[in-house]
Amino acid sequence: MTARILVVDDIPANVKLLEARLVAEYFDVLTAADGYQALAICEKNQVDLVLLDIMMPGMDGFEVCERLKANPKTAHIPVVMVTALDQPTDRVHGLRVGADDFLTKPVNDLQLISRVKSLLRLKTLSDELRIRAETAQTMGIDELLRTSEGRGEDAGQILLVDGRANSQERIVKALKPIADVSAISDPQAAIFEASEHPFELVIVNANFEDYDPLRLCSQLRSLERTRFLPILIITEQGDDAMVVRALELGVNDYIVRPVDPNELVARSLTQMRRKRYNDRLRASVKETIELAVTDPLTGLSNRRYLDNHLSTLFNRSMARGRPLSVLLTDIDRFKLVNDTYGHDAGDDVLREFASRIRSTVRGADLACRYGGEEFVVVMPDTSPEVAAAVAERLRAAVETAPFVLKPSGQELHMTASFGISSRIASVITPGQLMKQADLALYEAKNGGRNRVVAAA
Repeated sequence: MTARILVVDDIPANVKLLEARLVAEYFDVLTAADGYQALAICEKNQVDLVLLDIMMPGMDGFEVCERLKANPKTAHIPVVMVTALDQPTDRVHGLRVGADDFLTKPVNDLQLISRVKSLLRLKTLSDELRIRAETAQTMGIDELLRTSEGRGEDAGQILLVDGRANSQERIVKALKPIADVSAISDPQAAIFEASEHPFELVIVNANFEDYDPLRLCSQLRSLERTRFLPILIITEQGDDAMVVRALELGVNDYIVRPVDPNELVARSLTQMRRKRYNDRLRASVKETIELAVTDPLTGLSNRRYLDNHLSTLFNRSMARGRPLSVLLTDIDRFKLVNDTYGHDAGDDVLREFASRIRSTVRGADLACRYGGEEFVVVMPDTSPEVAAAVAERLRAAVETAPFVLKPSGQELHMTASFGISSRIASVITPGQLMKQADLALYEAKNGGRNRVVAAA
């Protein structure tokens, strides 16, 4: 993981120590001796994370953090407060001004690297979301891609797996301001709970007498439904071996006993935020792909998708020696609808035509809008005879029921022509298959329309 980290401390020895540890992990490190210099560096450079000392002359770390979070150019940069004063009031103040995490001097190497990597993963997700939002805005589809926004401050859903009732009670009380917590004592039951409910974080307290908590963490990571669910483990002070093993298994973060309620809240918020970013990013990717391959008017696949997927289906048909048929259809005299009733009426006809295609073809068939009033249905494992029967069924569905225009309610009687082609020995490319269907459609049009013609 490469990233640029800014270390801010007025004591040169502290800066050198942190710099050496981070450089050893192949991070690019910038340094600043005071808050003013830190703000200037963040304003002018790409900074992925700030390690910020609290006790500095002139401008302390709290003010630096507050200014970073108030500036739209730097608000997205994670800030880790580094302090020699391990006081709850410092953590509360830090949370109030926007700090993302805390480290107490002297900084433990394991804590330093695990916290840094966790926050950098979070920033990677948030950066991708910001880029997608900017791209969507440029393309004019930002409204379509605003998936799950507005949830940033909602109460989270946390599953606590803890073998002791008294510690369950303390942890639930600490997390009450930020989350609804479901507490459970049985680790095996916890796996079922985590996979069946929309939790945003699992906290595993490693205090079981006869059960290895890392086994639970491993099982959560191996199941499809919980693979991306953040896990935070609570361990004994000094149990670095368990922490290292947990991080290797994919646990996202850890906290040591005795549990500081403010630290628990801060780390839980970070992981829930990461889960929400991840969910939004995955939803955004899915919707972006759907937008790219879907015709917005009819909801059918578009020509871009057809061009790519037809090749896949054709090659599979060739390799398996299975039939493949294509139906190319065109609405008869569609231009007259646009000229007489307007383009809104034409859009109504196209949408209804697409609906009738969907209700007629099979689930395995690929229905696409080819362009204008032309549509294509690709039918895997379908002989010419069956393809012709499907086309005839669709032709009748178009002819027998009128198309109703909105909002006037006026009825139009429409027909469509159909060309059928199938993969035979002489057809060796998808382009040839489409060309044969196009010639058959041309013949259907010239032969009087409202008919099905199969390529010879």
